[in-house]
Amino acid sequence: MRLSYVRELDEYPTGARRMKILTMAVLAILIGSYEGQIAPVVPLLLKDLDMSLATYGAVSGAAAVAGAIASILGGRLTDRLGRVRLLIPLMGLTAVCCFAMTLVHSPRDLLIARIVLAFVDGVAMASTAPLIRDFSPRLGRAQAFGFWTWGPVGANFLAAAIAGWTLPIFNDSWRSQFVIMGCFSLVISAVIALNIADLSPELRARIQHTEQAAAQVVDLGRPARVRSLFVRRNIWAHVIGISLWLVLYITLSLFGQTMLVDALGISSAQASTIMAAFWSLNLLTLIVTGRVSDRTQLRKPFSLGGTIAAVLVTAYLAASLGQEDVSTGTLMVVGALLGGSLGVAYAPWMANYSEDAEDADPRLQGTAWGLFGFLTKAIAVVGLLVIPRVVAATGWQTWLFVALGCLVLFIPAILMFNGPWRRPARMPVTVALGEAEG
Repeated sequence: MRLSYVRELDEYPTGARRMKILTMAVLAILIGSYEGQIAPVVPLLLKDLDMSLATYGAVSGAAAVAGAIASILGGRLTDRLGRVRLLIPLMGLTAVCCFAMTLVHSPRDLLIARIVLAFVDGVAMASTAPLIRDFSPRLGRAQAFGFWTWGPVGANFLAAAIAGWTLPIFNDSWRSQFVIMGCFSLVISAVIALNIADLSPELRARIQHTEQAAAQVVDLGRPARVRSLFVRRNIWAHVIGISLWLVLYITLSLFGQTMLVDALGISSAQASTIMAAFWSLNLLTLIVTGRVSDRTQLRKPFSLGGTIAAVLVTAYLAASLGQEDVSTGTLMVVGALLGGSLGVAYAPWMANYSEDAEDADPRLQGTAWGLFGFLTKAIAVVGLLVIPRVVAATGWQTWLFVALGCLVLFIPAILMFNGPWRRPARMPVTVALGEAEG
């Protein structure tokens, strides 16, 4: 039985209709990421609940573990049940979880509320990356995933901007932010529900090269098997490689300002300015490089070039942490170059991973992206638990060199991905189900 809010398409949408659905998927990841934001009110929360920073760290770690497990489960469920059938009701439930945050009066309450929110949100958001894949033909996929990446980053700015504007109005009540968050999420969830759609199982089983050209590559009478993903060497290269790549990215996301303040003795404001330069160029290169990657239909050269550039910039930054009198201007340039380099590598990698998983079985996109969601949250847990201990024992410079080493190890993994290194003379129209030649 088809639920009333699930609109299933039997023909692949084109033009403005397809772009509208893609926009809804990007909006969903933005709102889902915004609902998980708590950083702007942490100082107020710690004071009101009489809670130590260590306790808050433990709560955050437990929530991240719940989110990681939810991503795996959500990925499998979205392949079996469909994207919209899972996404819409769970987005409404996450809004309710935001309202429930106002009932928190102790660290124990906070632990329960954050675990429940992280789990529900993790299952819900597992549908968004597969939706991007479903409605982005290979000719535009890297740019589409670049916009999808704007969601988690944009949520940081959205949460900070709303808190800065409204906290003074509500006498610095941290609960006000979760009421605003819940109301905002309910409204946007309704907008998404009215405008989003799902592809029929038959369409999801296709590899879509352009809006018009597609290849039917699987027998729908044969069930999709997860094993078909993990018997492939290139999928393991993606999984292991991006886990190593994410070590540096998560380090900068969680501790970027703290690292700069502690290692260089600069002010928090200066550190925030440097990280703003990092994120600004990162967001720009995600879209620009994604577009160029789509026009050339090349993925691996961009991932390799961006990673090599990031290695060089990270090495310079790690060396700078051991020096004195490094100017803020220099650090801003270094931060911007590092953010830009990572952006160059990331959007083409996402398209490459989606396409390699698609070649195994197009019906397993949710499973593949659920695994990716698990990895990102698992690395975040490792970061929360391991980085402070390593830094306390050896300093930020040592940890940054560790992250640099992990980034270097991503380079040989790229060599194992599928896809061409040079632009072919004529674009292929069909793709066989077996492994494409790398």
